Amino acid sequence: MTASRPSAPTPPRPDSARRRGPVLERAILDAALDQLATVGWGGLTMEGVAAGARTGKAAVYRRWPSKEDLVADALRAGMPPLDEAPDSGGVRDDLYEVCRRVRDALWSAPGVALRSVLHECDAGTAERFHAVIVRGMIEPSTRVLREVIHRGVRRGEVRPEAVSDMVVDVIPAMMMYRTKVCGSEWTDAEIARMIDEVGMPLLRA
Repeated sequence: MTASRPSAPTPPRPDSARRRGPVLERAILDAALDQLATVGWGGLTMEGVAAGARTGKAAVYRRWPSKEDLVADALRAGMPPLDEAPDSGGVRDDLYEVCRRVRDALWSAPGVALRSVLHECDAGTAERFHAVIVRGMIEPSTRVLREVIHRGVRRGEVRPEAVSDMVVDVIPAMMMYRTKVCGSEWTDAEIARMIDEVGMPLLRA
C-alpha cells in the first residue's frame, strides 16, 4: 500500500496586515468607491468598506472617524486631475480639450459617485460634498480655462475683457447644469457645438 504524501501547504491568503500605509489606504478608498457604485450612499457602511478592502473595521476607523470623512477622501483621491492646460496653438482647440477632460471627470466612477451622494444625503452632508466638487472639479477647471483664455489674449485670439470671472464660469456652469439636470453625457460633437456656439462668441476678439 502506497503511503500517502503529505499535502502541500495551502498558500496563505493575502492578508491586510501585510498592506500598510498608502497601499492599505488606497485599498480602503477604492472599496468605498465600489460601495457607492453598488449600494449608494444610504447602503454604504464602514463594515462593508472594510470587508471590500479585506481589512478590519478598526483599520478604517483609525483613518476616518466617519463615513462622511471616508467618502470625501475617496472622491478627492479618485477624481481625474484637471491641473494642466493644453496648448495646441489655438484657443478653440484648447477649450475643446479642457471640456473633454471635464466631461471625463464628470462621468468617471468618482464623478458618478459624487452626483449620487449629492442626490441621496441630507442637506448638511450635501453641502460638505458640494465643497468637494467645487475644490476637486470646478476650481481646477476654471483655473485651466483662465490659463487658456490668457494665452488666447496674448495671441490676439481673445479680447482682453473676456478674462473675467463671469465669462470663465460660463462653460463649466453649463456643463455641470446639463449633466446634473438634463443627464447629458456630453459627446465630443456636443462639446464642439458648445465651444463654437457659446464659448468662442463670448471670447472672440
